[in-house]
Amino acid sequence: MNYTLHQLKVFLKVAKTKSITKAAVELYLSQPAVSIQLKNFQDQFEIPLTEVIGRQLYITDFGKEIAFAAEQILNEVDKINFKTSAYKGILSGVLKLSVVSTGKYVMPYYLSEFMNSSPGIELEMDVTNRSKVITSLRNNEIDFALVSSIPEGININSEPLLLNKLYLVANKNLELDQNLSIKKSLINIPHIYREEGSATRNYMEDYLKKKGYLVKSKIQLTSNEAIKQAVIAGLGVSIMPLIGLKNELENGDVKIITAEGLPMISNWNLIWLNEKKMSPVASAYLDYIKIKKTVINEKQFSWINNY
Repeated sequence: MNYTLHQLKVFLKVAKTKSITKAAVELYLSQPAVSIQLKNFQDQFEIPLTEVIGRQLYITDFGKEIAFAAEQILNEVDKINFKTSAYKGILSGVLKLSVVSTGKYVMPYYLSEFMNSSPGIELEMDVTNRSKVITSLRNNEIDFALVSSIPEGININSEPLLLNKLYLVANKNLELDQNLSIKKSLINIPHIYREEGSATRNYMEDYLKKKGYLVKSKIQLTSNEAIKQAVIAGLGVSIMPLIGLKNELENGDVKIITAEGLPMISNWNLIWLNEKKMSPVASAYLDYIKIKKTVINEKQFSWINNY
């Protein structure tokens, strides 16, 4: 056996993504480079690690065992690297985050100074829908998650970061009948929803149900950016987080419709498993957040108070 750490890393990523293409993207390598490393690694075993059925790549049972061993080896290498850096007084390691899609407007501001001050730290941040974020948290695959609603049924700790305000928004040219209530004037206007499992969708459905809104026409889109563009284009109205609308409100591309019970207010929360054994990097980041979040909010998000 003469496999390299690089081959272990490539194979582990292929095993986790079950795709050479996805592994190449996440490793910042070309597909041919991943394929070559995978073949060189496979050549050292008489038993297949992967198999292709149709066009889908599968990991064999033996391959899963090798992937598990590879992960253990790479974790131990990370520990060696960390100990070396720690001995030299340098904080190093990997910070793993999973962020709900709207959180992309929030999380970078709570990371930039920390990352810039610690060049030995690597960041892995997955921006995805809420259900996948919670799955990653449950499986202990990440250090922290950023959510706007605290999940139930999981023993977690949380650190509130920022208010999350949700407003009913529409195209700048939408004119409502002033002789009718908001509820009645919106009956024939399409309502634009996020996909199932989205916290924003849950907030919107709860609000419309509690207020007795009758929705005749629905449009479902899979990202807040898509919804925002649909609202700007005049396809319908939606209840959206304020955090992603700063430029559009300032430019007058969308407008807020005043309605009873809005804005809906929650918090952006950094959460982690209660029994999580934090790495030195994760522990340092949590300390940083507790100390710096007020300054970050005042510098980056004071505009929220205007609405």
